Amino acid sequence: MDASGSSTKRRLPAGRKADLAAYVEQTGQVTVGDLAEHFAVSIDTIRRDLDQLDREGVLVRTHGGAVSATSGALKDKALDVRMRVQTEEKERIARVAAGLVDDGSVIMLNAGTTTLAVARALRNHHDLTIATNNLRIPGELSPTVFRDLYVFGGAVRSITQATTGPVAFTMTAGGPEVDIRCDLALIAVGAVDEAGYSTSNLGDAAMMSEMIERAERTAILADSTKLGRRFFAQIALLERADYLITDAPPEPRIAAALAQAEVEVLTP
Repeated sequence: MDASGSSTKRRLPAGRKADLAAYVEQTGQVTVGDLAEHFAVSIDTIRRDLDQLDREGVLVRTHGGAVSATSGALKDKALDVRMRVQTEEKERIARVAAGLVDDGSVIMLNAGTTTLAVARALRNHHDLTIATNNLRIPGELSPTVFRDLYVFGGAVRSITQATTGPVAFTMTAGGPEVDIRCDLALIAVGAVDEAGYSTSNLGDAAMMSEMIERAERTAILADSTKLGRRFFAQIALLERADYLITDAPPEPRIAAALAQAEVEVLTP
């Protein structure tokens, strides 16, 4: 037998885990069974490898498999899965976003793990009026932070733990809608490219677009893995935002498009 052969079956565990991580990154989303067959090892071995790679932050362990920590396969994953991805980057973005919020102001926050991080970063603020479709945000906010807190109604999407519906409130059941406005909309998006901001769900895109329309200023929140990508549903053109808050400077192509659209890029 050729001693220099590098068949998958003969790889040392460390080498196998490196190959496994690369395979998940390339594929985006895999099952334990697929990995066991591909690498010709037991399911228990694959589970141990995935658990270790998850602890190391290389990939995200899911029920029955794993997803890449950076691929588009995450866009429709459950909130609890996405909360474990790019956590440090989201916290840094959230701190910058919180710096744009004045005490006593009115803000809107959409669904997403980055806006949950913003809610936590607002802990030293006071007298805010907050409107959101993010069902997890009320549990993240101290009562000392807000004067009024409103949650938009609509259909509940369990995968995002958010509502999807009109950005509207009525004074009485069945009554006319109240015209609502905010000082700042903080909108976490799925992707940013030269054409604008996008996300994977049409209903979410409609809500984000309407929040932007009702805001005096808009800050788009997107970690650097979302830059240079485009998803199914367009939210708005680049110029509809005042700020893009991200964790690292965009690549020159995206930076040039943002500058032309007069969007100020803010990084930690």
